[in-house]
Amino acid sequence: MGKRIIFTVTNDLRYDQRMQRICTTMSAAGYEVALIGRQLTSSIPLQPQPYQQIRLKYLLFTTGKLFYLEYNLRLLFFLLFQSFDAICSIDLDTSIPGILASKIKSKPHIFDAHELFTHTPEVARRKSVQRIWECVQKFTFKHTNAALTVGPAIAQYFQEKYNKPVAVVRNMPIKRGAVNSISDATAVIHGAINPNNTTKTNNNIINDTPTPAWQSKIDLLQGQRFILYQGALNEARGLEALIQAMSEIPDILVLAGEGDLSQTLRTLTTSLDLNHKVVFLGMIPPNELPQLTKQAYIGYNVSQNAGLSYYLSLNNKFFDYTNAHLPSLINPFPEYLELLKEFAVGIATEPNMSDVIKQTKRLLSDSKLYDKIKSNCKLASEKWIWENETPTLINIFHQVLN
Repeated sequence: MGKRIIFTVTNDLRYDQRMQRICTTMSAAGYEVALIGRQLTSSIPLQPQPYQQIRLKYLLFTTGKLFYLEYNLRLLFFLLFQSFDAICSIDLDTSIPGILASKIKSKPHIFDAHELFTHTPEVARRKSVQRIWECVQKFTFKHTNAALTVGPAIAQYFQEKYNKPVAVVRNMPIKRGAVNSISDATAVIHGAINPNNTTKTNNNIINDTPTPAWQSKIDLLQGQRFILYQGALNEARGLEALIQAMSEIPDILVLAGEGDLSQTLRTLTTSLDLNHKVVFLGMIPPNELPQLTKQAYIGYNVSQNAGLSYYLSLNNKFFDYTNAHLPSLINPFPEYLELLKEFAVGIATEPNMSDVIKQTKRLLSDSKLYDKIKSNCKLASEKWIWENETPTLINIFHQVLN
């Protein structure tokens, strides 16, 4: 067995696409991998993966300052009794215990920033809280051995602020149809391989995945075209404008995910008498998402500029839509606009009701434009793939551990 890497997060592991890809890739590269998160009262059983999955249980607090304090203390003590060759902390909310455990055991530490945490809306609007997390961020970059993040803009921000190199590993999906060591391992993510019972015939993976529960709601649409939003139902995701726009858009809206605004958005839908046009699917496991995405007609990825974290973002769904050859409405932010210059896989859209209506109707009514964008998605899906990100990822850990 290879050297052991422990990755730490604060979520419950079930729906984190990036961590599933990273851990599976590192496992396929010969490392022994463990991913640590937490058990929630709403957590469902984990699917088998080619790495160890650990949930910290019986937490007294689930949100707020007391949660972060309790979780960090629990995580630190847990790590001190683990054997490892490196720890990779995901975001600032697990970086302190990761660094302390690494220093106590004289092992290297890696920091992976999935967002610009200090500039998320819930942090930035509370200046005292923001100052605390900025201190944590400064401490993290001072003591970590290597750092990576999800996009060039956030990497540049960190490099200019801390004068430290930050690698970029983007949230790209796995190329479909490829057969190699990493693709075979990452096929676990898509439900195509059970690591405890793998069956292949002529290099073709046999997939006996049952029909997912959410499919019955899609079937009720009886073939109607639908707009898809997949992701957290959180603040500043442009979802209120999207739901309001549905009163003037002839097609259906499907929302796949849950979040802080779950009940608010359902109430808004009811108040606008749009329950017949807006479908809430709830949380969907990452291995089932591609089955849903490929059935949609338009993807939605239009956030508000609610701070630097959103403005510099580069999220999963942008690449997931492209990989499904799904034309989409896209954030008019720097990272996305730069990628649109390479492949015009969607239309930059302002996060207001009028522009959402305008650009959606363009895609619905202009078949030539739609087909052109769909063709661009096919071209981009050959290049914007996880396999092109893995050499950077593997090299980071190889350099730190050797």
